[in-house]
Amino acid sequence: MAQTVTGKKARPLSPHLQIWRWGPAMFTSIMHRVSGNGLAVVGLGALLCWLGTLAAGPEAYAKYAAFAVTPIGRIVFVGISWAYFNHLCSGLRHFLLDIGGGFEVKSNNIWSIFTHVIAILLTVAFWAVLLSR
Repeated sequence: MAQTVTGKKARPLSPHLQIWRWGPAMFTSIMHRVSGNGLAVVGLGALLCWLGTLAAGPEAYAKYAAFAVTPIGRIVFVGISWAYFNHLCSGLRHFLLDIGGGFEVKSNNIWSIFTHVIAILLTVAFWAVLLSR
């Protein structure tokens, strides 16, 4: 793709989203960013609230603990744990790419899909262990 300009050398145009064909690697890359930002915003907010209620005393901590077992609280904490495991698995996939492995399209797509499957399995296993106690 080159743009013709009279009297000047043709320059290539940057491809845009209408040209690229979506694949698992692109989805994994986007979800890596989404999970990282979710951890930074929601995870940090939950951590700071937890620390604040610990410092404020038993009554404040009891309110936080009561919120944590509500359906909305469970959704938030399951989401944070999924974001953690997704970001972890995606980071390991990126590490594999950084050391030179998995660049072939087929293996890259397989590892991209496994990233999400493993993250979901780790999240389910984490909550199964946590709720079984």
